[in-house]
Amino acid sequence: MFNRHDITRNACMLRGPLARCGYDWWWHSFTAQDAETGEDKPFFIEFFVCNPALAADEPVLGQTAQNQADHRRPSYLMVKAGCWGEDHCQLHRFFAWKDVVMHADAPYRIEAADCLASEEWLRGSIHITEEEAADHPEWMCDAGDLAWDLTIDKEIAFNVGYGASRPLRTIEAFSMFWHAEGMKSAYTGTVTLNGRRYNVRPQDCFGYADKNWGRDFTTPWVWLSSNCLTSRITGQRLENSAFDIGGGRPKIYFVPLDRRLLGVFYYEGKEYDFNFSHLWLNVKTKFSFEEGDDEVHWYVLQENRHAVMETEIHCRKKDMLLINYEAPNGSKRHNRLWNGGNGWGTIRLYDKKGGRPVLVDEIEATHIGCEYGEYD
Repeated sequence: MFNRHDITRNACMLRGPLARCGYDWWWHSFTAQDAETGEDKPFFIEFFVCNPALAADEPVLGQTAQNQADHRRPSYLMVKAGCWGEDHCQLHRFFAWKDVVMHADAPYRIEAADCLASEEWLRGSIHITEEEAADHPEWMCDAGDLAWDLTIDKEIAFNVGYGASRPLRTIEAFSMFWHAEGMKSAYTGTVTLNGRRYNVRPQDCFGYADKNWGRDFTTPWVWLSSNCLTSRITGQRLENSAFDIGGGRPKIYFVPLDRRLLGVFYYEGKEYDFNFSHLWLNVKTKFSFEEGDDEVHWYVLQENRHAVMETEIHCRKKDMLLINYEAPNGSKRHNRLWNGGNGWGTIRLYDKKGGRPVLVDEIEATHIGCEYGEYD
């Protein structure tokens, strides 16, 4: 059973070795409506923490020329927020650890100035001028003005399961861990982008909330998820459903595995689990990513002993951004990490009967969060 809420996995994991070379982040994405026009606009908000044991009086940014020359690793809280669409942007605000108040255990809470993230609340603001963005490439962000005040209700979870025990975390068995406490989440509140107000409503925000932590990032890096789903067989909206796919090439004890993905579909209360770490399911996965002139395209085929899920997703490049992160060791190897919130596509679910796949539903998906990046 993967729909198991467990807020202990949302606690801050930067203890032991990960406190000196580790990251942890809490990601939130959702769709809002323009208060004047009613037009949809997808947003994201993330709280990213890095290397607390290396704290200094100011945020330590790993991409400055001096810190690169000194091999100085980053240490900070980064509040990341932005939007997708033709006017997409990503904004970063950095805090030194001395200016951060964190309740690291469950339920987690992290706060700095007017920025706050917890299981139930998101508040904050970022203001970056054009001059600041140009003068500080180490900030890895655009210019813009964004503020938000939101509540969160996490309705459906994807509890990945592997690496859940404290011993596995302590010895860093995996280089990157994942937990989606709210792969279907209901957000309520407001967002203001460059002076324009957007309303966020639980019934049509198509919200998502997860976290990742570890010592490095996977390559390839894959993420696909949505809970805006409609059955093409019945024509009805699937109100109690969500899918989530992530992973790429996980490492265990520093040894990379073959291309592996974790995938699930919560289909109107029935669980379809394609988690490669559940060996008893005998999961098999094939996936590809193609970048065209105007669009990017994902294809994922996952199979277990009982079912098959076939996923095809598209997203327009003009609606996406190349999202920026630096690793805890100070490197920035993901320099073409496509990230979007306007994806669309089709998922086909099959049950196996007598060893043969029988179609359960063909599902139209929109408002898809989507990501892909790879480096040599």
